[in-house]
Amino acid sequence: MTAAPAACVVGWPIGHSRSPLIHNHWLKTYGIAGEYRREAVPPEEFRGFMQSLAARGYVGANVTVPHKQAALECSAPDERARAVGAANTLWLEGGALRSTNSDVEGFLNNLDAGVPGWDRGLTNAVVLGAGGAARAVIYGLLERDVGSIVVANRTERRAHELRQRFGACVRPASWQERDAALADAALLVNTTTLGMAGQPELALDVGRLPDRAVVVDLVYAPLVTPLLAAARARGLRTADGLGMLMHQAVRGFWQWFGTKPEVTADLRALLEADLAGTHARSAE
Repeated sequence: MTAAPAACVVGWPIGHSRSPLIHNHWLKTYGIAGEYRREAVPPEEFRGFMQSLAARGYVGANVTVPHKQAALECSAPDERARAVGAANTLWLEGGALRSTNSDVEGFLNNLDAGVPGWDRGLTNAVVLGAGGAARAVIYGLLERDVGSIVVANRTERRAHELRQRFGACVRPASWQERDAALADAALLVNTTTLGMAGQPELALDVGRLPDRAVVVDLVYAPLVTPLLAAARARGLRTADGLGMLMHQAVRGFWQWFGTKPEVTADLRALLEADLAGTHARSAE
């Protein structure tokens, strides 16, 4: 009897991940025999863990912080993962470990679904942060022909590294210049952890944004961050990090379990209820 396929999400730490909720919901919805688990793996054990995926009964994995760059290095990445410089979705194919970066499509598909027409005539964007998520966002924006992307980061050197990777469309800026950069930005994307529960707030003057601007926050705990609340108070269109989390999961599930899942209102309600329960428990 062949064992049901299993996949996992690998991180350090990993207890916060909502990926098991997403994938196990889809497995149940589509009547597929399978399982999706969390695996807490420290950096020094990561390569060995990934090399033993098949022996552990896994057909593939997602990886999250701090393993996305290491995942690229220990797999055969596709063009997108190489261009971004990070991989988050891996699968076994013919005995080889292959990888891609589904954060790109998660970012784009979330905006396409939630803010239709967001990229129509979009020429200027501001991205806060210069880590792996920022790389995926920049790659996606370049796919949509955005001509100017200001990257503001607390360590300006890392913003300059993204210009070297992605080209002259990326304009590095110091963290102190972030407010000034908003004046002609039709899109603002926060890829930092600022505004996340337990982290410092993101100090930003959204009043400088044009009236047509779209504001995206990749943070999803809390679901409505102070940044999104301020943007909505101004009447700006917004997209939250929970949508990206759901959309980036589609590729892996399709690859591992053979069915392309849909991002539905039921799935979002499940995740929102879990986030609300976690917030209530942490406040007790």
